Amino acid sequence: MTVAASSADQPTDVSPEKKRRLRPLLGLMPYAMRYPGLLIGAAIALVVASLATLVVPLAIRRMIDFGFSTDGMITQYFGVLIIVALVLAIASASRFYLVTTIGERVVADVRSAAFRHLTTLSPTFFDTAKTGDVISRLTADTTQIKSAVGVSVSIALRNLIMFVGAVVMMVITSPKLSLYAVAAIPLLVLPLVAFGRDVRRRSRVAQDRLADASAYANENIQAVRTMQAFTAERTVSERFVAAAEEAFTTARSANKARAILTAVVIFLVFASIVAILWAGAQEVLSGSMTSGRLSQFVLYAVFAAGALSELSQVWSDISQAAGAAERLAEIMLIEPAVKAPAHPLPLPEPPRGEVGFVAVRFAYPVRPESKVLDGISFEVKRGEKVAIVGPSGAGKSTLFALLLRFYDPAGGLIRFDGVPVDQVDPEALRRRIAMVPQDVAVFAASVGDNIRYGRPEASDAEVVEAAKLAFADEFIMKLPGGYASLIGERGVTLSGGQRQRIAIARAILRDAPLLLLDEATSALDAESETMVQAALERLMEGRTTLVIAHRLATVLNCDRILVMDEGRIVEQGTHAELAASGGLYARLAELQFNGGQAPATTP
Repeated sequence: MTVAASSADQPTDVSPEKKRRLRPLLGLMPYAMRYPGLLIGAAIALVVASLATLVVPLAIRRMIDFGFSTDGMITQYFGVLIIVALVLAIASASRFYLVTTIGERVVADVRSAAFRHLTTLSPTFFDTAKTGDVISRLTADTTQIKSAVGVSVSIALRNLIMFVGAVVMMVITSPKLSLYAVAAIPLLVLPLVAFGRDVRRRSRVAQDRLADASAYANENIQAVRTMQAFTAERTVSERFVAAAEEAFTTARSANKARAILTAVVIFLVFASIVAILWAGAQEVLSGSMTSGRLSQFVLYAVFAAGALSELSQVWSDISQAAGAAERLAEIMLIEPAVKAPAHPLPLPEPPRGEVGFVAVRFAYPVRPESKVLDGISFEVKRGEKVAIVGPSGAGKSTLFALLLRFYDPAGGLIRFDGVPVDQVDPEALRRRIAMVPQDVAVFAASVGDNIRYGRPEASDAEVVEAAKLAFADEFIMKLPGGYASLIGERGVTLSGGQRQRIAIARAILRDAPLLLLDEATSALDAESETMVQAALERLMEGRTTLVIAHRLATVLNCDRILVMDEGRIVEQGTHAELAASGGLYARLAELQFNGGQAPATTP
């Protein structure tokens, strides 16, 4: 599907009228054109099957007009029909196989392209997008497209060829009766056009409602423990039932429109055939047409009418697929807010891991009126360990998000190893950064694969070595399958400390010059914190390190501490200097070291 320029990380605003002109399904053509052999084979099989079908009325006409009056000819005509049936069977089977293969292949490519595109979108998009809706577009909508590309389009092309071929043969057989048939065509086409647009609109709405229900279900299933802990099962179920019922009602409305379209077209088709048959019977009675020629004409009329009737049903399927393609195209039209520059600057070798913020200002796109950073400036030298502390909402984690270039600042400059980060390929920048977050992302895979996430090309020996350095090898080897053990979605079978040590092993394996630690021990018990802290000490050796911390005891040995409040750096210095200054840090230290733990803060 063509990716057009649009507002970064925002769905393209396309009016309904313009959407109809875009013809979303045509966006699938580039994917199909990658397989010319399959397309040519399917086209040949399609034409051969259609021609074989169109030959049948010719044989029947000759059989009626001549076969019954000529000795031995009747057997030959039936023999020809058997051969035609064999050709039709082989061609139809080939068409089905080739076309369905094309459909499966195209949809697999589209699904892969859509997911690949999603992975390039900036967090700005995911800040507002519903995960369930995105997944619905990748799965349900692509399945709908597969049905159209793999079956419906093939049937539509076959019936289109049959219709055109049958009409041509009708004209050749009897121009007079053909005029009657042509006069009836507008009566059949107009309902197709009128109802087709309505079916497409209703189908799109039905798919949107289904996506909303899927998004709600996905959100609550992911938080099933919270849901059950607050005994919200009944409320959640009722809301999902309501959403599912709305999706059903909308889908029923679309199906009702399709049913009415089918009924109207079938009636008009067969009414037209009856009228033409009556006119032909008058021709036979007057002697101006033979019975065989009338039979031939009627068969071609039935072929044409049947093709047009089936086109009406297929048109509804294609209209539904067009709605799905629109929803998928909306994602493909979104451009990432953060992109690599056309001519990125190289980062220096060897890497130093130096960081510089110069008068940086920032507000999240979803809350542009709320300033998160206001003129932040600081530098971190190679090998330096700098802590960032402050109350909730001070903007600490936002510094990491900007440094990783998940967002671009509204003003100011950020440098990495002396190079402005907006002049560097984001992938090259992120390869030089390792991060251990507070909320560790653990995937439904093996322990080894979760560690290898830090460097996919790492060997098994390197994975084990990283785990040992992170003090994770001991608990991993106690698992039933060791490093091959599956640990469940989001690592639900592991403790918080174990998940953190896997994250540390992942960061060790990455071996990046800059290390970001975001509240890496805040949610751990004392025993787990001791082990994780020891692993972190190993990880920080020889690396530039930025540490966001709530527990001030974990940053006492840092070279420098930056104190943030309301998006600004209000103090900086060593622990001793700040504790003696009587400022914000001194008050935080007083609460934690002398007055008990302060309430937990979040960045």
